[in-house]
Amino acid sequence: MDNRHDILQLLRQVADGSSTPEEALSRLKREPFEDLGYAKVDFHRGIRQGAAEVIYGAGKTPEQIAGIAGAMGERGCKNVLITRIAPEAADLVAQSLPLDYYPIPRLAVAFPGERRTLGHIVVATGGTSDMPVAEEAALTAEVLGNRVTRLYDVGVAGLHRLLASLEPLMDARCVVAAAGMEGALASVIGGLVDCPVIAVPTSVGYGASFGGLSALLAMLNSCASGCSVVNIDNGFGAGYLASMINQMEGIV
Repeated sequence: MDNRHDILQLLRQVADGSSTPEEALSRLKREPFEDLGYAKVDFHRGIRQGAAEVIYGAGKTPEQIAGIAGAMGERGCKNVLITRIAPEAADLVAQSLPLDYYPIPRLAVAFPGERRTLGHIVVATGGTSDMPVAEEAALTAEVLGNRVTRLYDVGVAGLHRLLASLEPLMDARCVVAAAGMEGALASVIGGLVDCPVIAVPTSVGYGASFGGLSALLAMLNSCASGCSVVNIDNGFGAGYLASMINQMEGIV
């Protein structure tokens, strides 16, 4: 069981008599986590948070990544996210389990399956160079079951490009704004829309941008209400938070 829908289905089976309470208890007792030695795979993550555990690929060997993802697949988990995984590692992992790999954000999806498309999230970038971070956010949100619209290269150096895309912005339940340089895009979008804006500073820019620190500080000091900020280059965190906002009970 990789999410709350599965445990609800199990409880309904007990209620309608197709499963006994003892069988349900046995399944739940086996679920909490599995100790692989090098990792403790959290099978209750989906029940607690609504989404299965995500594998951070950087720093892990391909064998470790395959072992963790494989353990999740054996428990029926689908669309297992693997972030920050190098192409060489993805090639090796794909030899042992089904895997879709996206090279721009260095993100993979193990055991890919059908996805929901709930609500509406917009992911926007200041420039094309911000796409790796933005795609990490967009794909994370899509894998978690959200409808995503991409608005790339709509930064403040040519504001008319953003203003030409007001319709999807006004229709969004959450907007992710990824930008480097001075990071002004989030403030501009925050002044236009009536939904939460998640600002993602990227490490794009010349020397005095200090690897994204300039954009981070600018976004933290945004005068636009309803604008929150994640860490530099943290597209995954932005996409995950956007998914939680988009799927809040009562608005989906």
